[in-house]
Amino acid sequence: MIKSKKLSKYKTISHGFFDKKGGHSKGIYKSLNCGIGSSDNKKNVNKNLKTACQRLAPNYERLILLNQVHSNKFHFLNKNYKNYKKKLTGDALITNQEKIIIGVLTADCVPVLIYDKNRRIISAIHAGWKGIYKGIVRKVIKFLFKSGSKSKNLIATIGPCISEKSYEIKKDFKTKFLKQSKKNEIFFKKIKNKTYFGLNKYVYYQLKSLGLNKIDIINKDTYNPKNNFFSARRSIHKKENDYGRNISIIMIN
Repeated sequence: MIKSKKLSKYKTISHGFFDKKGGHSKGIYKSLNCGIGSSDNKKNVNKNLKTACQRLAPNYERLILLNQVHSNKFHFLNKNYKNYKKKLTGDALITNQEKIIIGVLTADCVPVLIYDKNRRIISAIHAGWKGIYKGIVRKVIKFLFKSGSKSKNLIATIGPCISEKSYEIKKDFKTKFLKQSKKNEIFFKKIKNKTYFGLNKYVYYQLKSLGLNKIDIINKDTYNPKNNFFSARRSIHKKENDYGRNISIIMIN
């Protein structure tokens, strides 16, 4: 489990970015696969989820995850959160409730954890390129602003994801981003006729452009097997038929 130096300063919350280690799954899912949507043994996945939660906070009440669809949709879990009987669809969660662990699953996409130290409110964001392009990060931050948060009180951590050097993209991908804004050119790098995209740089830029200054980046490339994370792109390149998911979670104590 990796922790953010900035978020770790606050004893009012618990958080963690988990890699593959310390779970119950076998084969290509070895070992802490937290992907309910994967083809892994569901009993093992549930054990893995429990393992991660207990490492974070032994006294948690409930873990809430999403049916992630690479959208810009988020959910605010207020005091009526217990009424949510079915799994929510979207790509970000926000809550001000204690003892509720919220989290996102990734396998190269960017997990973002946010804390408002004054209002004691947290968020977990699944930021793949499609979701970022559609504005998931901006929508969450603007919701926090609208509900009373100030940019100076928000602490954000950009978790382990695929690095720029591992993220080769095609021409139409870059064209799409440049149509959105010519400024997006800075997130692309060309090396020997190949183009690469800085996914976490793009997230960082969006957070900075909204006035956030307290931002951590955990520079761990999920594609690099030495870092011991699940990676969708690496699994595809190895011609595996599925892949595990890494979990990133946060809770108000």
